[in-house]
Amino acid sequence: MNSSSRRRRLTAAVLTVVAVTAGATACGSGKSGSSTKAADDATYTIWDPYPQFAKGSAWAKLLEGCGTEAGVKVKRTAFDTSDLTSKTLLAAQQGNSPDVLIVDNPVVSTLAEAGVLTTTGDNKLDTSGVDPNLLGAGQSGGKTYGTPIGANTLALYYNNKVLKEAGVDISSVRDWTSLTAALAKVKEAGKKGITFSAIGTEEGSFQFLPWLWGSGAKLTELDSAQGVSALSLWKDWLGKGYAPNSVLNNTQTTSWQEFASGDYAFAENGTWQLAGADKAGLDYGVIPVPAAAGGNAAAPTGGEFVTIPVQDDTGRYTTAQKLVSCLTSTQNLYDTDTTLSYVAPTGEVQDKQVAANAKLKPWVDAVKAAKGRTSDDLGTKYPKISEQMWKAVQSALSGAKSPKDALTSAQSAVK
Repeated sequence: MNSSSRRRRLTAAVLTVVAVTAGATACGSGKSGSSTKAADDATYTIWDPYPQFAKGSAWAKLLEGCGTEAGVKVKRTAFDTSDLTSKTLLAAQQGNSPDVLIVDNPVVSTLAEAGVLTTTGDNKLDTSGVDPNLLGAGQSGGKTYGTPIGANTLALYYNNKVLKEAGVDISSVRDWTSLTAALAKVKEAGKKGITFSAIGTEEGSFQFLPWLWGSGAKLTELDSAQGVSALSLWKDWLGKGYAPNSVLNNTQTTSWQEFASGDYAFAENGTWQLAGADKAGLDYGVIPVPAAAGGNAAAPTGGEFVTIPVQDDTGRYTTAQKLVSCLTSTQNLYDTDTTLSYVAPTGEVQDKQVAANAKLKPWVDAVKAAKGRTSDDLGTKYPKISEQMWKAVQSALSGAKSPKDALTSAQSAVK
């Protein structure tokens, strides 16, 4: 890429990200401080979004071990996720990118289009073992930028006790019609139906996507008949009292707290709540989100990609590739994804995870059906689409507009 063109792209990307994140509140536990690349060629810098893992943690030791294996010293810097993108863009603008960057998967396309990341063709990173649907989150313009370190996604938790009291057999829940019938029985039994997050942020879009995709709709056609059917489903659930009005303000955390009370039959939430489910002492199970006509709906993937940023000294790529290959080796993926409550991105490691913990089987199934938010070559178009989508969801569920009118307005705004 022409260097002046790259600088223009970086400047534009920096301004955009800074404008978006300037007023954001970080939700992590704090960062370990900024870092510049060491002058010593034997020191390689790694940036990650895991400030919760301090020096001495299994994650930090893994990074050090991969450095030792590659014959170099590793200097790690951890940032809150909300800070990492802007820090990365600024570093690239200053010619000071880290050698290895671990970043939230929807951000990959932003960094790729800004010219920050090398492709797997450039850096010779082998991604042949990665599930194609997960790899898609790191692809833009027909090229792949990095490899996933793990994935999480959404599924439906269910409360066995509530369903039993309502006379619902979970095996009967296979599509939207049977799920809605189950919710009706639960309500008739005096219990609560389903809780989820429809808040006016990316979390709301994240939770709506399985229903949008499960209807057969596309992000490029929000106002299609299928898209309207998905939003109408949620709207009908609220209207009939199967879902609470609190979903309009629920984050995924507050939605989970509602389910953890033991009163709800279902909750849409992620792998990251497994420990909380066990801690709450719930008699629970998990099924993938059903598609409208049956089968598993595609749910959006969360999780990070391990990438190799562009360097002036291209000779550094060989060692950077060794570091990434080490971090994403079969054993290290298994250890890391267990720590992060992620499903591994390869079938080999997924099988090991299920063998060790049978409760992960429905999550592996959900991840196999999952899809990146920026897939279908949406790239940096996704954030704009997502914003209009969550606004439409809010508008329809609050009663301000019909599902059709809300999504028609959203599609017009995207165009």
